Amino acid sequence: MPSLIEPVVPAGALALGRQPVVGGHGLRLRPWRRADIPALIAGYADPEIGRWHARTLADEREAGVWLAERRRGREREVAIDWAVVEPADERAVLGRAGLNQIDLPEGVGEVAYWVLPEHRGRGIAVRATCVLAEWAFDRLGLHRLGLLHSTRNEASCRVAERAGFRYEGTLRDDALHGDGWHDMHVHGRLAGDPRPDLAA
Repeated sequence: MPSLIEPVVPAGALALGRQPVVGGHGLRLRPWRRADIPALIAGYADPEIGRWHARTLADEREAGVWLAERRRGREREVAIDWAVVEPADERAVLGRAGLNQIDLPEGVGEVAYWVLPEHRGRGIAVRATCVLAEWAFDRLGLHRLGLLHSTRNEASCRVAERAGFRYEGTLRDDALHGDGWHDMHVHGRLAGDPRPDLAA
């Protein structure tokens, strides 16, 4: 059925060409590599990451499947994912940042992230989310980004607020975690919203 509305972002904007490397705020987001598999396995083995993401990667084979899923997501233009690193050492993975549920015609996407335990407490999640948002708005051309987290995940709530994502409401029993159903906080950031001052 033909749409009456012009696409916010044209088809091909995400899939054509190589996945970009995106930098800013002292971080770099680069495509995942097979050499990152140990970091992926360690990330999903962490109890805190497992608590909120409700999945695990048991071995190299499963991590390889995860990487392939991420490649297919970009090819289908419904998701994109990066390893978070520092410019001085692109081999050492600090965490993950990406967009899920991208809808180019509607101009929307949903932010996802995690940080490895040994790198927490340095503002990496906030900075990576801001790098991701700036790329999504300024380069890809999205209009809105959403960020959902369990109401029990207070750390993610702080990340969302510091990264300029306004609290917009609560979805009751919206996500099934390992310990049952969780209410989810909804945060959103629009392309025209004020950008957070990370130096403050």
